[in-house]
Amino acid sequence: MSGDAAEQLDAVRSRLARSLRGQADLIDALLAGLLCGGHVLLEGPPGVAKTTAVSALAAALGLDFGRLQFTPDLLPADVIGTEVFRPGDQTFEVRRGPVFAQLLLVDEINRAPAKVQSALLEAMQERQVTIAGETIPLPRPFHVFATQNPLEQEGTYPLPEAQADRFLMKVLVPYPDAAAERSLLDGLEAVDEPPILDAGGLASLVAACNAVRMEGVLKDYVVEVVRATRGGLEADRETAAALRHGASPRATLAIAALSRAFALLSGRDFATPDDVKRAARPAMRHRVGLSYEAEADGLTADDAVEKVLATVPVP
Repeated sequence: MSGDAAEQLDAVRSRLARSLRGQADLIDALLAGLLCGGHVLLEGPPGVAKTTAVSALAAALGLDFGRLQFTPDLLPADVIGTEVFRPGDQTFEVRRGPVFAQLLLVDEINRAPAKVQSALLEAMQERQVTIAGETIPLPRPFHVFATQNPLEQEGTYPLPEAQADRFLMKVLVPYPDAAAERSLLDGLEAVDEPPILDAGGLASLVAACNAVRMEGVLKDYVVEVVRATRGGLEADRETAAALRHGASPRATLAIAALSRAFALLSGRDFATPDDVKRAARPAMRHRVGLSYEAEADGLTADDAVEKVLATVPVP
């Protein structure tokens, strides 16, 4: 890992820590998502700084920031844009929607119906949108950071599995600890400074992340961890039986990418089994489906992932 990359990541961390007290794990998760070029789903109760975290990240990196508040009456055109008629010259003009941003924050993504959620599918997967038959590329980089509240289910629409699978990772944002919450009473430091990086600087960090070494045996370990969620290991039949479906091949790619990102964030140019374990939880918790019996027993997706990690031999 180059000294420049280490210094830049530390500088971004320090900047974000001034706005996000006691959220070091969240900061690393946000940076890992950017280093992997992926989209991030943030889940947590109201008031734990999910929206603040994403806006602070965009400001620190100098990224063009867009925001959408999902509501039940939202339409796909409100997301991607639409074609409007100009009476003056009798022509149609494409009016671009908020999705045309380098970092798009989607607040409460599960409050809009499936037709609106699906409007993001092409954008998230292909980095482009289609308006009135015209395919328009999105800015680069392009990241979607979406939030959802797990406590309130009334008036919400669960994310379709195909939509959830497009998120590189799902990050659980907890309440702050006592010390961090106490520090809030003294006020947060207002951060009004120039960006630390720009899109070019972020691209250099992404390249450094892609260059992190992952040995063949570690890649085999990643594959075995994912396959174990599908009953791929004889010793793990009990865990697989608790799952309605296992993780998709996107989980394999996500774990490998996040392992490299967490290694880079730890100051290393090589990935380790601990990086894989750290990556497995956010990469798979939204990609496995619990059986009805497991849900009745109070088992969570994280419990299932933990059992898999405890079962698969570590290289």
